[in-house]
Formats: sequence, C-alpha cells, structure tokens
Amino acid sequence: MKWSKQYVYLLTGLGVSQLGNWIYLIALNVMIWNLTHSPAAIAGLYIIGPIVRFICNIFVGSFIDRWNKKKTVVTTDLIRGILVFLMPFADQLWLIYTLVGVTNIASTFFGPSSTYLISVHVLEEHKQRFNALHSTLSSGSFMIGPALAGLILATFSISVAMWVNGVTFFVCAYLLSLLPSENKKNTSQSLKISLLTIKEDWQMILTYSKKLHSFTQLIVIYSIALMIAFALDSQEMTFLLSHFEISESLYGFTVTFAGIGAIAGGLLATVFAKTFSIMVYLKGGFLLSMLSYLGFYLANSYVIAVLCFVTLGIFMAFSNTGFATLYQTTIHPDVMGRFSSVLNLIQSILQVLFTIVIGLLAEWYALKWTAVIFASFAVLLAMSIAFIQLKNNKPS
Repeated sequence: MKWSKQYVYLLTGLGVSQLGNWIYLIALNVMIWNLTHSPAAIAGLYIIGPIVRFICNIFVGSFIDRWNKKKTVVTTDLIRGILVFLMPFADQLWLIYTLVGVTNIASTFFGPSSTYLISVHVLEEHKQRFNALHSTLSSGSFMIGPALAGLILATFSISVAMWVNGVTFFVCAYLLSLLPSENKKNTSQSLKISLLTIKEDWQMILTYSKKLHSFTQLIVIYSIALMIAFALDSQEMTFLLSHFEISESLYGFTVTFAGIGAIAGGLLATVFAKTFSIMVYLKGGFLLSMLSYLGFYLANSYVIAVLCFVTLGIFMAFSNTGFATLYQTTIHPDVMGRFSSVLNLIQSILQVLFTIVIGLLAEWYALKWTAVIFASFAVLLAMSIAFIQLKNNKPS
C-alpha cells in the first residue's frame, strides 16, 4: 500500500485519540470512586453514554450529512479536549456527569464523520489493508492505554491523566485538519434542520435500505449476533471468577490475552489483505469469532478459556476489518451519517435488550448454559451470513 500523507494523518490521529480514550476511561472511574466511593455512581457513568447516544442518534445523522465532515471531526475533538481538560476541576458528581454527557454528544458526531473521512480519503483498493491497520492500532490502544493510565496515576495524578487525554484530542484534531478540504458544497439551506427534515431522512434511509436489500439483510443479522456477543461480554468476568475460581488479578491478566490476539489478528489481516477478499474476512472471521464465544463458555478448563480469548481477538480483527471495508464501499458517502446513526441506534437498543435478558436469565437459572444458548444462537446467525450473496445494487 502506498503510504500517502492522508493515510498517516488518519491512522495516527484516530490511533492517538483511541489511546487517550482508554486513559480517560480509567482516570474517570478512579476520579468518581475517590469522590463518592459508590458502586452506583460508577454504574451511573456507564448508563450516561448509552442514553445520550440513543437520543442523539435519532437526529445526529441529519446534521452530519449536511455539514462539512472534516470541520465536524476537528470541532468535536476540540470540544472533547476542552471538556476533558475541565474535568479535574469538577468537584460534584452531577457536574462530572454533565461533562461526560456533553462529551458523549460530541462523540456521536465524531464517529460517523470519521468513517466518512476514511471512506473518501482512502482508495478502495487500499481500504481493506487500511482498516486492518486501524484495527491493530485500536487493539494496541486497548493494551497500552490502561497500563499507561495506571503509570500516570501512580506517578502523577488523576488530573494529569485527564490532561494527557485532552492533549490526545487536540493532536487528533490537528492531524485531521491537515486532510484535504471537502469539495461538497454546504449551502445555508442544507443546514436548516427541522423535525420534518429528520422524519424525511428516516424515510429516506428506509427506502435506501430496501434498495440495498441483501446488504441490509446481512447487516441486520450481523448486528443481532454482534450485540449478543457484546451482551455476553458483560458476563465474562463472572463466569471466569465463579466457574474457574480465579482471582481478580488473574482475571485482569487474562483479558490481556484477548488484546494480544486482537493485535496479532490485525497484523495478520494486514498481511493477507491482498490474499483474501473482504467477504472472506467478514464471513469467516465473524463465524470463527462467534465460535470462540461458544468455546469460551463451554470450556472445562482455564487454559481452553484463555485460548478462546486469543482466537476471539484474532478472528474479530478479521471480522471488523471485513465489515468496515464492506460498509465503507457500499454506503454512499452522502448518506453515511444518517445510515450510521440509524444503525448505531438499532445496535444500542439490541445491546441493552440482550444484556438485560442474559443478565436476568443468568441470575434466575445457570450462567453457563444461558451463555451457551445465546452463543449458539449467535453462531447460527453467523453461519446464515455465509449464505447471503451480496448483489451489485448500490443506489445512485
């Protein structure tokens, strides 16, 4: 892949931002705990994000598709950087929650807009390898971020950790500002958003999805299975601690194996980008990922469970690369913001629903067999994806 400056700006900017997000998450948890010593207060932190994203995704796509995406990502990163810089000065829980909520609002604009930038600035023949490298950086951030946060907290303070995260947002904003300007004209008329506009946009996405019927079928099945997997993630610690009776410190060490697998998978996906198609990446990687979930909850020894963690990280890297590439090459850039917002909204609902159902069934019955049943269903869904043949039916 010929390394243009645009690719370097995108990969470095997004990678630095993701690294900062992990530092921020760890520091924010410690900050709230030190302030309240309340598990409920920590739980509240994880409720704010989904609620804010659920509300914003109803309308945010209508704004994104009518705004300059480069200016949107730069502006939202600057806003997030300023808010995180202010976080250490908040000494009341409601104020911290407010800053977290506003930060999440900015993030709902950043996500689809950054996907658009990848779609238009990375050549189609380079997308698969680019997305594999992006996946590797994301996994690396997952591995390095918490450790770096721990080092900063041990050496300096929570405030310094927050400010480091703020700097990463500013660095990301600067690098993305170096990308070429968009050619798309933004008229004053296009910036006028009303409830009628949002309604029409939802109707347009419905019509657009019907035209992309085979892709829509794939993405619906993929989303259901993926959200089941995410819901199962909420039970992995309980399963390891109760089923294998490992210590909490060993659990933390165990999770790193998934990160190691993800990094290895991202590197392998980069190497084999010219060898296998994106559909092999997506279908094969996704099926093997779901089988890894099933194998984990069927494991009768800790070693097998760890091996499943490693294979999950490897194959999910392939799956994520395949899906991201397919998505970027299928959805027209002009509707990507609205389509992404609708997809994110649906996935949020599914994740909350499955998390509640699996949690309740695990509480009422047995965690292992509840997880096995849902993981088996996810495997069947992944198998069905293999039989979907995408047609060249992109709407103009």
